[in-house]
Amino acid sequence: MSGIRWTAVLIVHVSTLCSATRLFGRANSSDVLKWVDPLIGSRSGGNVFSGATLPYGMAKAVADVDGENTGGFSTDGSRITGFSALHDSGTGGNPSLGNFPIFPQLCPDDDVNSCKFPIAARATHYTNDSVVAEPGYFGVTLENGIRADTTVSEHAALFRFDFSGAKVNGSTSPLLQLDLTDLWASRQNASISVEAPEGGTTGRIRGNGTFLPSFGAGSYVAYFCLDVSGGTIKDSGLWVNNRAGTETKDMYVTRGFNLFYLEAGGFIRFQEPVDGLIQARMGLSFISTDQACQNAEKEIPGPDFDFDGLVSKAKDAWRKKFEPITIETGGVDNSMQVSFWSAVYRTMLSPQDYTGENPHWQSDEPYYDSFYCIWDMWRVQLPFLTIMDPKTQSRLVRSLLDIYKHRGWLPDCSMSTCKGWTQGGSDADNVIVDAYVKNLTGIDWELAYEAIVNDAENEPLEWSIEGRGGLTSWKKLNYIPYLDFDPYGFGTNSRSVSRTLEYSYNDFCLATLAKGLGKDTSTKYLSRASNWQNLFKPDQASIINGTDPGFVGFFQPKYLNGTWGYQDPIACSPLADFCSLTSNPSETFESSVWEYQFFVPHDVRKVIELLGGADTFLRRLDYFHTSGLADIGNEPVFLTVYMPHYAGRPALSAERAHSYIPSRFNSSQAGLPGNDDSGAMASFELFANIGLFPNPGQNVYFIIPPFFQSVSITNPLTNKTATIRNLNFDKEYKSIYIQNATLNGEPYTKSWIGHEFFTEGWTLDLTLGEKESDWGTKEEDLPPSMSTGTMEYLK
Repeated sequence: MSGIRWTAVLIVHVSTLCSATRLFGRANSSDVLKWVDPLIGSRSGGNVFSGATLPYGMAKAVADVDGENTGGFSTDGSRITGFSALHDSGTGGNPSLGNFPIFPQLCPDDDVNSCKFPIAARATHYTNDSVVAEPGYFGVTLENGIRADTTVSEHAALFRFDFSGAKVNGSTSPLLQLDLTDLWASRQNASISVEAPEGGTTGRIRGNGTFLPSFGAGSYVAYFCLDVSGGTIKDSGLWVNNRAGTETKDMYVTRGFNLFYLEAGGFIRFQEPVDGLIQARMGLSFISTDQACQNAEKEIPGPDFDFDGLVSKAKDAWRKKFEPITIETGGVDNSMQVSFWSAVYRTMLSPQDYTGENPHWQSDEPYYDSFYCIWDMWRVQLPFLTIMDPKTQSRLVRSLLDIYKHRGWLPDCSMSTCKGWTQGGSDADNVIVDAYVKNLTGIDWELAYEAIVNDAENEPLEWSIEGRGGLTSWKKLNYIPYLDFDPYGFGTNSRSVSRTLEYSYNDFCLATLAKGLGKDTSTKYLSRASNWQNLFKPDQASIINGTDPGFVGFFQPKYLNGTWGYQDPIACSPLADFCSLTSNPSETFESSVWEYQFFVPHDVRKVIELLGGADTFLRRLDYFHTSGLADIGNEPVFLTVYMPHYAGRPALSAERAHSYIPSRFNSSQAGLPGNDDSGAMASFELFANIGLFPNPGQNVYFIIPPFFQSVSITNPLTNKTATIRNLNFDKEYKSIYIQNATLNGEPYTKSWIGHEFFTEGWTLDLTLGEKESDWGTKEEDLPPSMSTGTMEYLK
């Protein structure tokens, strides 16, 4: 655990330090949770999880719909098909989890076979104005009058159904069904057992199912234990497709002939009338049905389940997570507060704490799941947790290293206890090194070094799910070739340009860790960090709609023999077709050559040089953001917003941030420009709001004026409060240009600052004006870049 950390060279007068809590009272002295709206991003492609959960909680309970259901629920006006308690948040592609949904209904004429059991038949619209989503609670009323409320513990959910307002052909015998499916209908097989004696007041349904991960390999088994109460049981049994019976109580189902999907499950029906509420407690586990029952009994004790008490505990857990942040709004519109605090909330939905629920190995280390995917999370979401919740971030890193210890590889994507597809480089490397340069504690850095070297030197057989492919070519040719010959492993033979760029940054991060730990390999990996230059084609032009915008020099694919291939620089941009692993695989991943020309986080100054100097670079960057080429709804674009800092124009970074916020990031239900990606969109907005944006893997935050008068964050480890404050702040955002700055009362001219700002509790005052100034524009004030020799820690 020894080593030299990169520490920003800053002059600090400790005597000038002051506490933000003395300067400002809490702007949110009332309950901060009133500003949190879990429905932001619940339609138009945000795919957020809008239901009830705890910070990093495994149980995530919400209504599932048949429309935009990747996160379970959507405000798109589609129909509710069930209520389930396992979900991911903000992901794209196939819906994830949503296992074992339950659904309340009344059978016409009290005939159990008149109930609508299959998903398509039972789907019911909800009343739009009935939806209530709060931290720890979700409620909705179906069009037929049945009201559903839900809350959670760590590994269990509590559903409450009110049938008093529902009428179906005079029937008042409530039925609760459980469906052995998931949102993706990926179930391979399942078992169920119903224990609900007629005339009793409680019933239990137990079971399990084998399912497929939505973006990964293999399969997983999930277990449930459902206890229902609230009336006298009339009957119970099983259903298959559109018929039900009360004689059989146990069943095993498979995928079916020729992959025909058999719909099946169990039910419990209560005698009429039901005076109170029907409650359903669902315990969850990835270990066993018994453990699912134990989780439920321990965390939500019965027989009288305390729904309101559970909601209260959940809200208290969320309030505690919000405690480090205080804002002075400066009179900005309330929607900015809603957007801000809701974004903070979404950063802690995933990864999910599955400690004690790992079916693959036993360990004393934490186990987190739903790294979905680290390619999305490493750029902003996990760096935000490093500031806001460093204890959890340390546990996340330890979890990644424990996965390496037991599986032999760091994951790049992980969900539902399965290995997910690798999208680019070995992105866990960047996460670990970011934790290192920001001095997180409790991490075995020697093990971290071993794990990252393994990524850099050894190719796995299946590099589609772990590690890096094409390492033979990487080491020999110093780039990943187009149509590479790779007999040592297999994966999607694409993304040669983006993987070359990402491997370069991975090796830069490894060089950083090696140097800090005193390893003699730092020079080797620092050299490999320059490999990205081998795919830069200086005479490559880009024609857009038949017009040459006049910019020359782009990355291009290159064959094994060193000759150039070709990919249209606008391919995979919003002006062309989307490129992913599963559709239209190309030489860049999910973004164009236009976007990837800016992805050299460790040497932006060299990029500026290759693209023709600062003025040309800034014109090209502006064209990128104003021509429709930039996709602010996808993570590779984030850093480009702040690249003017490297060209000595930090004011332009502030302008660009304001061009996207609040126009594309706001408090509406469609207020996200793309998948929230486990809180990545949320974190981009948050870093802009607080005025400090990270370059992860480096101890660098770019400074722009916060979107509030001041923001203070107390470090949970050091208990010191850092404050960034705007002087001459105006709520109309006319004055967004820094005229001068002081750090702890002393003049500060650098356009960036290190993580010590947060851990030491410094105060940064920014004087604002309506016109760009020369603050932060001098050579000595620019952020460090590898080729300029300003990264002293690597010397």
